[in-house]
Amino acid sequence: MRTFDDIDRRILGELQRNADQSLDQISESVALSRNACWRRIRTLEESGVITARVALLDAAKLGLGLTVFMQIRTNAHEPGWLDAFSKATKAMPEIQGVYRMTGDLDYLIRARVADMAGYDRLYQSLIRRVSLVDVSASFVMEEIKETTALPL
Repeated sequence: MRTFDDIDRRILGELQRNADQSLDQISESVALSRNACWRRIRTLEESGVITARVALLDAAKLGLGLTVFMQIRTNAHEPGWLDAFSKATKAMPEIQGVYRMTGDLDYLIRARVADMAGYDRLYQSLIRRVSLVDVSASFVMEEIKETTALPL
């Protein structure tokens, strides 16, 4: 694992805050020359620390105002089932995250849909693609904190 100094952390913080800012703005913010800043960013990209630069969209303004967490339980724990489950969930754009869990829950899915009818379509599509024992859902009433920024 690569070690990071304070300058790397400040560069990463600036990029997490706003990846659209110019190299000049970033280098000024971290008190580093433009070329040295560019080299560090390239190293962070090449090492896989920076995996992508994306635009964050307002889901509600795009008609996707309902966030749902689906709790999944299954009796199937063989590689073939997991492969089918993985392929099914990756093919469904409404699903933003899939997590294999410890404890009573097998998988947790985070998805964005327009409304309850959108959730029902997502649910029906998922159970047609893969066999599940139990699916329950919780719907987000208020987003108190939502971030993509990692603590540095």
